[in-house]
Amino acid sequence: MENTVKTDNFLNAIKKYADEQRNAMRIEVEQLKEEKLREAEQKAKYDSEKLIKDRLEAKKNEETSKLAKMTQDGQKKLFLKRAEMADNIFKKAEEKLIEYTKTSEYSEKLLQSAKNISALFGTESCILYINERDIAFADKIKALFSGETEVLSDNSVKIGGIKGFCKAMCIVADETLDSKLSAQKDWFIENSGLSVL
Repeated sequence: MENTVKTDNFLNAIKKYADEQRNAMRIEVEQLKEEKLREAEQKAKYDSEKLIKDRLEAKKNEETSKLAKMTQDGQKKLFLKRAEMADNIFKKAEEKLIEYTKTSEYSEKLLQSAKNISALFGTESCILYINERDIAFADKIKALFSGETEVLSDNSVKIGGIKGFCKAMCIVADETLDSKLSAQKDWFIENSGLSVL
C-alpha cells in the first residue's frame, strides 16, 4: 500500500507539474498571441496610413496637374482674347487713319513729312514710296527735294505717309502712318491693362 501511495503521490506530482506546464504554456501562448495581434494591428495601421498618404499625394498631384492645365488654358484664352481685342482696336484705328488721309490736314502733314525727309537726305538722290491714293501729291512732294527724286506708289504703305530711301547714305526714313501705328501696338499692349498674368 505504501507503494500505491507513493505511486499516487508521484502521479499527482506529475499531474500537478503537467498542469503547471500547461498553464504556463497557455499563458505564454496568450502573451504570444497578444503580441502578434499588436504587431499585426500596428502593421495594419502603418499600411493603411501609408496607403491613405500615398492616395492623398496622388490625388493632390492629379488635382495640381488639372489646376495647372486649367490655368494654362485660361491664360491661352486670355492671350487670344487680348490679341483679338488689340487687333480690333488697331483695325478701327487704321480705318480712322484712312479716313484722315482724305482730309486737307493730312495733305499738309504729308508735305511736312516730305520736308523732314528732304532735310535728312539733303542734296542726295532718293526714292520715295507713298500710298497709291497719295500719288496726286507726287509733284508737290518732289518739289521739296534738292537731289534727284523719284516718287513711287507702294502697296506696303497701306494707310498713308512717306517712306524714303537714299542709296548713297544707306538710310531709310519712314514717316508712314503704318509704321507709326505699328509702333503704338507694343506700347498699347503694355499700358492698356490687358496683360495676361
